[in-house]
Amino acid sequence: MVKKQQKSVTVSFVPLGCPKNIVDSEKMLAEIAQAGFLITIESDNADVIIINTCGFIEPAKVEALEAIRQAVDCKQKGRAKKVIVAGCLSQRLGRQLFNQVEGIDAIVGLGQRDNIARIIEKTLLTNQPAAYLGKLPENCSDDTARLLITGRHWAYLRISEGCNHRCSFCTIPAIRGPYRSKPMELVLAEANELASAGVVELNIIAQDTTYYGRDLKVAGGLSALIKELEQIEKLRWIRLMYLWPTGIDEQLIETIAKSKKIVHYLDIPIQHINNKILKAMRRPDTKDRLQKLIDKLRSAIPDIVLRTTLIVGFPGETEQQFTELLDFIKWAKFDALGCFKFYPESGTSAVDMPNQISEQVKQQRVEELMLTQQKIAFSKNENKIGGELLCLIDSVDDKGTGRGRFYGQAPEIDSICIIRNCEAAPGEFIKTRVVGTKDYDLLVRQI
Repeated sequence: MVKKQQKSVTVSFVPLGCPKNIVDSEKMLAEIAQAGFLITIESDNADVIIINTCGFIEPAKVEALEAIRQAVDCKQKGRAKKVIVAGCLSQRLGRQLFNQVEGIDAIVGLGQRDNIARIIEKTLLTNQPAAYLGKLPENCSDDTARLLITGRHWAYLRISEGCNHRCSFCTIPAIRGPYRSKPMELVLAEANELASAGVVELNIIAQDTTYYGRDLKVAGGLSALIKELEQIEKLRWIRLMYLWPTGIDEQLIETIAKSKKIVHYLDIPIQHINNKILKAMRRPDTKDRLQKLIDKLRSAIPDIVLRTTLIVGFPGETEQQFTELLDFIKWAKFDALGCFKFYPESGTSAVDMPNQISEQVKQQRVEELMLTQQKIAFSKNENKIGGELLCLIDSVDDKGTGRGRFYGQAPEIDSICIIRNCEAAPGEFIKTRVVGTKDYDLLVRQI
């Protein structure tokens, strides 16, 4: 335990990246606050600037490096004293980051997350740059006692760390290590802590949530866990994110269908649909199995909302294979969809594959696919006009305009519901009627 500071030291914290990184940021913020440091949102005039980086794909790396350079610029202009870089990019590049951006004072690996307060103290006492890397923890880290930055009424609940899959395009196993499930008692302790603090919506995250418990020999895995989670009285919504298609079995589908708290929303990244591309990606799926899974889910849970993620421009992807993907999207009619162009990441096998696709073609394919999905999403929104939705309020501005979500909208990644003359407070559920649309968002009124 770090001694509380006699003199207030201000720390500006910049959280970047995915929900798993957000959980790490919240844990570090709690450690920083408990040590007596004063947290500020202003980088100017902060004693220490910490950037918790993402390093998964090239755009995330570019964003992180830009944030680091801005922090170093503050330091060079005398508006900050120290710059500390943590997170996935630190883990991926290690000491190489000192060469990427001159002026970094400390580099913190993922295994040193819970030592951030002590590292701040050490950094303030020396002018010599230092790297605190170490080994990744053998077990999934304890994420209790976090300082939430998502809001008071919803939060992420990480149930594992790392990944055992070896997709040919992915750097995550190299960055975060093998899959380690968090013991169920620890998951439940964290969930109860969050619920007691006012959280009514838990968003379950992992690199692959369907893999939960296999390494711990937990019978029923994810199904067993969510049955326990739904016993927590104060929770209203439990949302499942990042489900590998091959891990969705009959037991899980039945558990979701029967539950009163697991929202009928599944985030299932499929990446592609062409069998040859899937094999090159080292994905165990096939087009036929994916089609059958979607049919099965919609048959068992008629009001299911499905979200997916795709990659276009994978090495060797022909125009015919891309057209096959487009046709599948038109058939599947996903409610929400994210699309990335392929990035040749160093350390992955896909980087050396023949027949790399040009950036121009990749960008054209992203735009064509997203325009196809836009028509589907807009049509689905139009069909909701006149219907009723139960909305969770996220915020209300000083003009009384509320922003909320129905169960089919995950926080921060999906569209929202806009409520004029909202009379509810953040964290409350209200009944609404859909009266119109605005791009991807729904216009609703309280009833």
